[in-house]
Order: sequence, then structure tokens, then C-alpha cells
Amino acid sequence: MTQVALLGYGRFGRALGSLLGEAGMGFRALDPQGGVPEPHRAISLPELVTGAELVVVAVPVPQMGSVLQDLRPHLRPSQLVMDVGSVKMKPVEALTEVLGSQIPWVGTHPLFGPRSLAMAERPLRVVLCPNPMHPDAAGRARRFYERLGCEIIDQTPENHDRVMAYTHALTFFVAKGMIDAGAGLDVPFAPASFKALARTIETVRSDAGHLFAAIQRENPFASEARSQLLKALGEIHEQLEHLPPEVSSREARSMAIPATETGSTELAQYRARLDEIDREMMGLLARRLQLAQRAARAEAREGKGSEPAREQALLEQRRGWGAELGLGKEAEVFFHTLLRLSRNSDGTDG
Repeated sequence: MTQVALLGYGRFGRALGSLLGEAGMGFRALDPQGGVPEPHRAISLPELVTGAELVVVAVPVPQMGSVLQDLRPHLRPSQLVMDVGSVKMKPVEALTEVLGSQIPWVGTHPLFGPRSLAMAERPLRVVLCPNPMHPDAAGRARRFYERLGCEIIDQTPENHDRVMAYTHALTFFVAKGMIDAGAGLDVPFAPASFKALARTIETVRSDAGHLFAAIQRENPFASEARSQLLKALGEIHEQLEHLPPEVSSREARSMAIPATETGSTELAQYRARLDEIDREMMGLLARRLQLAQRAARAEAREGKGSEPAREQALLEQRRGWGAELGLGKEAEVFFHTLLRLSRNSDGTDG
């Protein structure tokens, strides 16, 4: 059984530990802040890495260099070291400087967090930065993540950070700006367009809000991305401020947000949207069945079996939800079927 050493057991370290457990992969973890469950707890770096095939360094990016320096004397050439930072150029520089060609290493960025895992979101994706110093390291890392059910995307550290600057970092930047501006996240009559933004902001806050400064400061392209966004917003603001009271059709068109032109018929658009919804439903079904299986395992650990009264209460609640949406028998049939699928997949009645 593959033995994995986790150096760092914060939010992501714990989440990765749960994935390792589900995959049947043994692991030990060390964290100066504590919190590692006793069966997996290591009390020193030598104990942590002894017998480990993979060493995952899950520490803040600014600490990467010093942590690797402490770790280096205890590593062997047969081991693989991976980082999991959300930026890649700086960690790869530290890995190159400290481990070089003596200890196999590879930079990785799991594009998921504790919330993603808790919600059983799929697919789980991981960016992997192949290392020319150790050609076999990428293959070993790929096999490790694939065993955890992940899809792998190969990128250079520079390209990864540039893409993350214009996606990850900008999302965090916009989310914090809207929060600090008091942009009515709790109003009961927000339009659908804002609700989508609110869900994104809530995901940022719950999954990785504590990483805001690191994502902005450690990514070498984040400042450029922020500046371009602010420049574009400033120009839009100035254009709006100087629009005359009576806006001509030409001026209105110049300020319009470009639409997605499908060129398809009304029927084709309906069918395409139905396809999208069906695909979303399949994803949700897969997530629910996985969560039901986890709940069943938790019930077994806690010595609790199936509870008919709970299932009946659950169905009553779902009927109520359906009634609010104008659904009658459809909601009852749907959830009866869903609960049966959960039981057949070794799930639970929850």
C-alpha cells in the first residue's frame, strides 16, 4: 500500500487526507499547529518521511523554501516530493534550488478545495508541471492523482500562473471588492444574474478566502491582471458618466455587453438547454450518490442503521419543496427513485 507523507495538515491537508482514506492509501501527517488524528500523526520529520513513497508539501507558498530546507536531510532519492500550491513559479524555484537533481520532485496544483470535496464535485482536476530534471516524476505524480479520481492537466509553471492570474486571482479580487463595497449579498429580491455572482463569492469565502493575500502577492502576473481589470472598469465608468441624458441607439450599442450568438433556431436552443440541464443533473446525481456512500460509512462507524422515520420525514420535506415549485406527484416519484438509487449504491437514506 502506497504510503504518503503530508507535511502540513491545514484545510487542504485534511481534505487530501480524506481523499487518501477513500482511496485506501495509507498516510502520515505532520503539522506544527496540531490537529492530525492520532492514527496518522507523526511527531518529527524523520518519522513522517520514513517508508513514504510520496511526500506532499502542503504549506503556504512563502514558507516553501524554509520547509524544504528542513525536509531535505531526511529525504531519499527513491522518494517523490510534490507541492500543492495555488501558484507554481515560486514553489518550482524553491524545489529546484533545494532538491535540484538529487531528489525527484514535481509542482502540482489541485484545482479543488475542502468545499469541492465536501460537495462531491466532479471532476477533480489537477495541474501538473512536468520537471525536466526528473522525467519520471510527472508520471508518478499522474498515477497518484489518477488513483484519487483526478483529471490531469499539464502546464508550465509560467503558463499556469498567467492563467490563474486572469481567473483565480481576479475572481478573488472581484469577490473581495464586492464584499468590501457591501454589495447586498443577502437581499431577498436579487436578480438571477447577481445570485450567480453571490454563489461564486460564497465559494471563495468558504473554500479559500484565507488565501487571498497569498494568491495576489505570490502570483507574479496577478498585479498585471488586476491593473488591466481596473483600467477597463475605469474606462467603462467614465463612458457611463459622460453619456448624455438621451442616449442614442448608436451610443447604446457601443456600451452593450456582447451577446453570445448561437445562430440556432428556437427549438434547437430549447433542446441544447435541455441537454445542458440533463448533464448538470447527471453530475448532481453522481455527487449525491457519493455523499450518500460517505454518510453510510459514517453511520456504520457511529453504529447507526437505517431509520424509517427519518426517511419518511425526508420525503415529507421534499414534497414540501416540490409543492413550492408547483410540483406534485413528480417530486414524490423523483425522491422515491433517488432514495432507492442511494440504497442500491450502498448509500444511506439521507
